[in-house]
Amino acid sequence: MARIRVSTTIEAPLDAVWEYVRRIDSHTEWMADAESIAFQGTQAEGVGTAFECRTKIGPLRLTDAMVITEWVDGASIGVRHTGLVTGEGRFTLAPAGTDRTEFCWTEELNFPWWMGGLLGDIIGARILEWVWRRNLKTLRAQFTSRQ
Repeated sequence: MARIRVSTTIEAPLDAVWEYVRRIDSHTEWMADAESIAFQGTQAEGVGTAFECRTKIGPLRLTDAMVITEWVDGASIGVRHTGLVTGEGRFTLAPAGTDRTEFCWTEELNFPWWMGGLLGDIIGARILEWVWRRNLKTLRAQFTSRQ
């Protein structure tokens, strides 16, 4: 199992960050690895929302099927990955002083055997951590550009 944790402090109030990240379809604006998001039905937020994210990392492309398993307004979004890659992920938001937000992203993922099994978990975790650190820089920049 690959375990990844990345976090950043965003120079914006928690409410503003939440209003942006709660829109699941906006994640393609700040996640370099997320090419497109397609909801499976009419529900676009809250527990039970199902969607597919077309994902690209280097030459690897796959469709990541997910279901939202946790939704606490202003605080967290949790997902279960149900496609080729399985596991759990979670975003948490917390106040970090006046007009600042701590954003933390954790994932526990299982890669299929043909992606290297345990070795794939180790290498995949390092690659994803690098990609997601860049994603959080882009997320942070979304708020810097609004000021």
